[in-house]
Amino acid sequence: MNLFGKVTRAPLYLVAAFGTAFARAAEDMQGGPAVNQLNFTAPATKIMAEIHWLHWMMLVICALIFVGVFGVMFYSILKHRKSLGAKSASFHESTTVEIIWTIIPLIIVIGMALPATKTVVAMKDTTNSDVTIKTTGYQWKWGYDYIKGEGEGISFLSTLATSRESINNLAPKSNTYLMEVDNEMVVPVGKKIRIITTANDVIHAWAVPAFGVKQDAIPGFVRDTWFRAEKIGTYRGQCSELCGAQHAFMPIVVRVVSQEDYTKWVDEKKKEMGATSDDPSKVYTMDEQKERGAKVYASNCAACHQPNGKGAGAFPALDGSKMVLGPKAAQYNILINGKGAMPKWAGVISDGDIAAVMTYTRNAWGNKTGEVIQTQDIVSARAGK
Repeated sequence: MNLFGKVTRAPLYLVAAFGTAFARAAEDMQGGPAVNQLNFTAPATKIMAEIHWLHWMMLVICALIFVGVFGVMFYSILKHRKSLGAKSASFHESTTVEIIWTIIPLIIVIGMALPATKTVVAMKDTTNSDVTIKTTGYQWKWGYDYIKGEGEGISFLSTLATSRESINNLAPKSNTYLMEVDNEMVVPVGKKIRIITTANDVIHAWAVPAFGVKQDAIPGFVRDTWFRAEKIGTYRGQCSELCGAQHAFMPIVVRVVSQEDYTKWVDEKKKEMGATSDDPSKVYTMDEQKERGAKVYASNCAACHQPNGKGAGAFPALDGSKMVLGPKAAQYNILINGKGAMPKWAGVISDGDIAAVMTYTRNAWGNKTGEVIQTQDIVSARAGK
C-alpha cells in the first residue's frame, strides 16, 4: 500500500473507532433511561401505566385546544383583515356565549380531574402491604430496613458502585454509569411493597420512574408510598431532591425477582448478616482491620474526604489530621455522634465497621499511629466508658 492509501484510510479508521465508541455509549440502560427516549420510562406497575395514559390523554386534549383556539384566531386574522375590506363589528356582550365558554372548560377540567384524582388516591393507598421497607436517605447513600413481611430483620446500606476512577475520567464508564449500587433492594414480583421514607441529615427523595414513585425523605418525619412491580427485572432511579455536593451519586436500584428467588435471597442475606455480625470479644490484627476498614471507607467516607484522604471543601483532610492522629476519644465521638456536616454513624454501620474504618484512617496514607481499634473499644465508647 502506498503512502497516499495509508493517509486516506487513517481518517476512515478514526471515524470507525469513534462510531464504535459512540455505538457502545448509545445503548439503552437496563431498567434506566433509553437512547433518544422522549416518553416516560416504560411502566412496570399499574400505577405507572395509568400515569402514562393520563399523560397522553391530557397532551391530546391540550393539543386539540391549542389547535382549535389558534386556528380560529389565525383564520379570523387572515379572513377579516382590513386589506380585504373587512369592517369591524360593533356588538355587546352575549350571555349565551359567556355561559358556553364557561361550561365547556369546566367539563374539560372535570374530565381531566376525575381519572387523575382516581390515580392519585390509589398512589396514596399504602394499606395491606406484603412487605414494608424503611428507606433512609443519607449523604450520599440509601439505607434499607425490611421491617415487615418476608425478609423482616434484613438491613443494609446501598452505595454508588461506580468507581472514582470512572467519575474522574481515569477509567472507562460502564453502561450503568452513576446508576449502579453495591447492594440492590430486592423485592418479589406481584407483591405490594410499602416504602417508608425518612432521612438522617437533609431532605432526599426516593424515586423510581418505572414504578411511578417519588417520595420525599425528610429528617424527623416519616412519609410512605408503595408499588407492585408486575415484571421481573432491574429498575433504576435516583435521589430526586437536591441534597448536596454528591447529590448525583445517590442511585436507586431495585431488583424484582420471582417469589422463589426472593425466598432464596432472604435466606442468603440473613446468613450473610449472621456471618458478618461482630463478636466484641474478638481481637483483630492490624492487617485485618485495615483491609476491612478500606472497604468501609470506600463505601461511606471517600465521597466526602476523598479516596486519598485529602478532603474537599467543607470536608476536612484526614491525612495528617490532628483529630485522627490525636487521642482516640475525639475520633470516637465524631464517628459515633457526628458533627456539623458529618453524620453520626452509630446505628448506621456496625461497631465493627466503625472500629475498622477508624483503624484504617489512623494508619493509611501518611498516618502511622500503629494503633488497632477493636470492636470492644467502640462498644465501650458508646456506653460512655
